[in-house]
Amino acid sequence: MTVIVDIEGELIPRGQARFPDAVVRDELDNNLLTELPTIQIRQAPGGDIEAGRLARMLVDIEVYAATRAAAIALAGEVLGWVELELRGSKTSTLVIGKAGAVSLPAERPYENTGLRRVGGTYEIFCHPVS
Repeated sequence: MTVIVDIEGELIPRGQARFPDAVVRDELDNNLLTELPTIQIRQAPGGDIEAGRLARMLVDIEVYAATRAAAIALAGEVLGWVELELRGSKTSTLVIGKAGAVSLPAERPYENTGLRRVGGTYEIFCHPVS
């Protein structure tokens, strides 16, 4: 039986614990300017699954901050978190194997000029705990 992993549901609580000074969520709301910095974690289209168990998930992680420098700095911390801390980690429900950037964090356009957005796309290989 193929098992689908809720990667957002797995990563958001981990991100909240790792980045206590940021709001970590899957969707943005209308009060974004009052909730900076914000880290948005969303599963991206694509990825695949091998033998019905090992999933390769694509995840977009966007950082919103008051300045470009703050957004770039936090995006760098997120990159380190994915590559150094998530890789090889395990919870009671999920094992993460290889994890890294497919697209390194870069400034991305955003219509609100009161903040800056920097994001990257990550590849996370994972499977449920047996």
